[in-house]
Amino acid sequence: MTDPRGSALDLDGARVVVAGLGVSGRAAAEVLASRGARVVPVDDGAGDVVTSDEYLAGGGLARADLVVASPGLPPHHPLVAAALAAGLPVWSEVELAWRLRAERSDGPAPWLAVTGTNGKTTTVGMLESILRAAGRDAVAVGNVGTPVVLAATDPSHDVLAVELSSFQLHFTHSMSAQAAAVLNVAADHLDWHGSLDAYAADKGRVFERAQAACVYNVADPRTRALVEEADVVDGCVAVGFTLGTPSVGQIGLVEDVLVDRGFARLRHTHAAELGTLDDLAAHAGPDGTVPPHVVANALAAAALALAHGVDPVAVRDGLRAFPAGEHRIATVGTVDGVAFVDDSKATNAHAAAASLAAFPPRSVVWVAGGLAKGATFDELVASRADRLAGVVLIGVDRAPLRDALARHAPDVPVIEVDAGEDGPVMARAVHEAHALARAARGEATPTVLLAPASASMDQFTSYAARGDAFAEAVRALGTGA
Repeated sequence: MTDPRGSALDLDGARVVVAGLGVSGRAAAEVLASRGARVVPVDDGAGDVVTSDEYLAGGGLARADLVVASPGLPPHHPLVAAALAAGLPVWSEVELAWRLRAERSDGPAPWLAVTGTNGKTTTVGMLESILRAAGRDAVAVGNVGTPVVLAATDPSHDVLAVELSSFQLHFTHSMSAQAAAVLNVAADHLDWHGSLDAYAADKGRVFERAQAACVYNVADPRTRALVEEADVVDGCVAVGFTLGTPSVGQIGLVEDVLVDRGFARLRHTHAAELGTLDDLAAHAGPDGTVPPHVVANALAAAALALAHGVDPVAVRDGLRAFPAGEHRIATVGTVDGVAFVDDSKATNAHAAAASLAAFPPRSVVWVAGGLAKGATFDELVASRADRLAGVVLIGVDRAPLRDALARHAPDVPVIEVDAGEDGPVMARAVHEAHALARAARGEATPTVLLAPASASMDQFTSYAARGDAFAEAVRALGTGA
C-alpha cells in the first residue's frame, strides 16, 4: 500500500478509514470512492456513522490498509495512535491530495504552500490574486476554501496556492512544493503538538523537498532555522522577506516601495520594483496606514509568486485587486469620532500583538478575551501596553488577560463584561468601549479594536460570528438603538 516515492497509488479495492468527517474528510472520502477504494467513515460526532471507540472495539484496524486522518485528530487520538502502533500508514488529506494529483500535458499543477501561526489566509489570498493577474488559473485551497484533494484532482488548474496548518502538515510525508513559506512561528496549539519545538517542526515540514524557493521571515529567526534544517531539492534557494531594506536574497521595502533582491536578475546591484504601499490601500487602518503584518504578508506572497515565475507587474496588479478580508483589521464604523475596527480573526496572542502594533500609542480601547485554551498573555500585554487607552474584557477566560494587564499595564482602565448580565455580550462590550474611547486623552484618533487573542467558541459559533456581532453592535450604537 505504501509508496516511498510519493507517487499516485492504485486504490482500487483498498480499505481506507477516513477518520473525521469534516469538510476535508468528506472530500477525501468522495475522491477515494471515485478511485475504487472501500471507504470506512469513522467520526466521533457525526451520529450516523461508527465512532472511533466502536471501530477499535470491533477490530476494524486489522482489515484496514490506510487511515486518512482529519486535521482535528492529534497523534494521541486513540484511533490514530492505534493505527500508528499497528504500522498502518496515516495520511492527512493533503498527503492524499499530493499522491493523487491530476496529470496534465505539462505535468501536475505545482503547489505554492504557505504556513505560519498567523497570516496564512491573507497571504494565500494575495498569492491567488497575483497569480490570476499573471494569467494563471490559480485557486487558494487547503485550510481555507476548497479542500486540497478536490483542487489537486482537478486538471483545469495551472497552480495551487495552498494554505496549510500544522495539523495538516503533521501527517504529510511526501509533498514537494514548488515554493513554500513559513510566515512566523509563535506558541499555539501546544495541546495538540505537545511542545513549541514539535509545533515548529511540523510547520517546517512545508519546506521538505521544496523545489525552487523556501521563503522565511527575516524578523523571525526560527523560520530561517527551519529552512536550514530542511532537506530540499538541489538548486532550491532561501529567500527572506523583511519590512526593512532588503539585502541580496531578500524581498523588502525601500521607503514605500516593495522591492525584490531575491529573484531579480541584477539583484546583486539592483532591486526590482514590485509595487508600493498604495497598492495595499484597501487594507489600511482608520488613519490610512497599512498594518505592518499586512505588508509582510504581501511580501511573502510576492516571493512565492516570483518563485513560480510571474512578472513583477503581476505582483502590483494582484495586490491592487485583492480586497480587504472580513474580520481582519476591517473598519466597520465611526461613532462620535471613534473608529471601530474588527480583527476578530486575531484568535491568539501573536495575532493580537500584530493587530495592536498597527495603531499609535495610547489610541486603542482593546476588546479582548474568549477561550484562552491555556494561553498566557504577559508577553503580549508587556509589548503592547503603550498602545492601550483602555480594555474591555469578554469571554469565559478573562483571568489570564486580567492578571497580565494588572502586572504590565496597571494604569490602563479595564472593564469586564459578564455574560450573565442583561443584553448581548458584544453590544455591552461595544457600549463600554465607546465610553472609554471618548474619555481617552491620547494624541491620536481613538480606536476601539476587537482583537480578542482568544478563540470564540465560548460565546460565539466562530470568529466570524463574533466579528459580525461586533459590527452589528457598532451599527446599533451609531443609530442610538
